[in-house]
Amino acid sequence: MSKRENYEARTEELLKPIAEANHVEIYDIEYVKEGSDWYLRCYIDKEGGVNINDCEAVSRALSDELDRTDFIEDAYILEVSSPGLGRQLKKDKHLQKSLGQEVDIKTYKPIDGSKDFTGVLKAFDESTITLEAVSGKEIEEIRFDRKEIATIKLALDF
Repeated sequence: MSKRENYEARTEELLKPIAEANHVEIYDIEYVKEGSDWYLRCYIDKEGGVNINDCEAVSRALSDELDRTDFIEDAYILEVSSPGLGRQLKKDKHLQKSLGQEVDIKTYKPIDGSKDFTGVLKAFDESTITLEAVSGKEIEEIRFDRKEIATIKLALDF
């Protein structure tokens, strides 16, 4: 397990009881370096969405636990926030909750001349993701190998 994976896993263990006590769910945790700074980002969610008070309560409690356990060697910035409207779907649990919703997929390499696809998330398994997309006047199913997908996000509909 890499340092990043270890920090994310240990943070998730600390965050579980805090999230439960605050009636939110853990959406994702990431430990990333941007420029010269390390960030520990915790994304929380709940039915109807989280608000600033939810984020503040979780952040304060988690910060206290992180200070108490002090397992992260680097200096870092803690951020607790909502995953946002156009949230990335990284895990199977994210995909499961998003079945039937419109998503945007970006692929690493062009497929039939395009790297950008939008459609309704119809199915997924260990190796594939299936969209139902409108092509001209017809609806077609497009199956992607997961290894071809750079990102998959909920589509923003304004």
